[in-house]
Amino acid sequence: MAPAIIGVFIPIVFFLVLGLILVTYFYFRSRERQLLIEKGMDAQSIKDFFESKKDTYRWFKIGVVCIGFGIGLGLGMYMQDVTDKDFWIPFFLFVFTGIGFVAANLISKKLEQNIVK
Repeated sequence: MAPAIIGVFIPIVFFLVLGLILVTYFYFRSRERQLLIEKGMDAQSIKDFFESKKDTYRWFKIGVVCIGFGIGLGLGMYMQDVTDKDFWIPFFLFVFTGIGFVAANLISKKLEQNIVK
């Protein structure tokens, strides 16, 4: 295929996927609320239910993962410059982003246990 044709399809596919994600999000959110109403819950109990499900450490987790991503990117770029190999950046990105996810999960669970006590 010609690069010009591929260039036209990229934004089309992007907006189709974005639209599909938004439609499924709103569909499943409304479906969940319909099921709660069918169970006989009133508006106040539904509001309390959704407020209890909120993740209080969401931004903390995102920050830890971003720090891991940044460290991985920096180390990968450094190692690529030092060794002239091309595989260091993706390797360190995946490794340190994964470490960031694990660390964020463990730290948030520890913080939640300290609040409960």
